Amino acid sequence: MRIEIKDLQFSYPAGVQALDNISLIIESGEQVAIVGQNGAGKTTLVRHFNGLLQPTSGEIKIGDWNTRKQSVAKLASRIGYVFQNPDEQLFSRNVKTEVAFGPKNLGYSNEQVEALINEALEMTELSNETETNPYDLSPTWRKMVAIASIIAMDTPIVIFDEPTTGQDAANIARIANVIKTLRERGKTVITITHDIDFCAENFERVIAMAKGKILLDGKANEILGQEEILATTYVDPPQLTRLGKKLGLKSTIINEAEFLNSI
Repeated sequence: MRIEIKDLQFSYPAGVQALDNISLIIESGEQVAIVGQNGAGKTTLVRHFNGLLQPTSGEIKIGDWNTRKQSVAKLASRIGYVFQNPDEQLFSRNVKTEVAFGPKNLGYSNEQVEALINEALEMTELSNETETNPYDLSPTWRKMVAIASIIAMDTPIVIFDEPTTGQDAANIARIANVIKTLRERGKTVITITHDIDFCAENFERVIAMAKGKILLDGKANEILGQEEILATTYVDPPQLTRLGKKLGLKSTIINEAEFLNSI
């Protein structure tokens, strides 16, 4: 499910221009992290993908659908969006009902819905919490309920908005495992993140934004080594990248596996 953005511009009603002539293609199955300081336009950009925002000018196509011509409800069959704050997303009386809501509304059969629920609960380690009210769970586990509710929709594209914010190390590892599983299934996964180490460990392509423009776009190793340009977006390279440079390593190192292989 290809995403194609052409000459996208967007201004908020107050007149603030949030996106300035963005053109971008994300191919089916890519794993893309979008980084940059607050106000760079990251969330504004991805909220155009599922129709929550509409372009001031330009266009976005999700597969063969122009987002201007499709409802948010219809786009939900192609784009799953996990909000940064799970409390903005959860509303059902128990975990299973919450996770069931998406696939039921997409028109799957009862058998398909049950299979998708069970798969999503297993992937997020929530199989023993089906009857629990989400708000009786900790914020960490509410995040997993929100993720499970989107996974169960089985959309070809999944977007995570700041998935590691407020999460402990154990839950960050769970989220990374979910992303790994989605990648293995050929899903397109896009994340907005300030967690540059999480980005380096889990994403193949990095897009750096500032002031509504794309400054850098390419393979993670190529982008995360460009310290001076990243600094203009108030993003530091990963810790291992900086350590590798201090040690004089020839190649740009972005994660633990690469670091161990280089020494």
